[in-house]
Amino acid sequence: MAVCIVSFLDISGIRHTVEVEADSLFEAVVLGVTAFREHDCEPGDLRQIEVEIRKSVIHTLTLGRVREWLQGASKSPKEAIVKDRLRALL
Repeated sequence: MAVCIVSFLDISGIRHTVEVEADSLFEAVVLGVTAFREHDCEPGDLRQIEVEIRKSVIHTLTLGRVREWLQGASKSPKEAIVKDRLRALL
């Protein structure tokens, strides 16, 4: 299941948004419309519904590890430029 943000803009220009967990785009829309209906703001059949799939990736590392990477060899000229810029910031 993915966390999905389902939203639509009503005829008054107000955006309504709800967060649901769904396995597919269509399931996200149905669950979103069900939630909107519970709050008396169901979109009409011709109203565009937007679905944003949230995927969160979390990486954990220490500042020491970042410093090691910055001091290490670069794999490409592009990476060397990035490392130079980041070293200047630290």
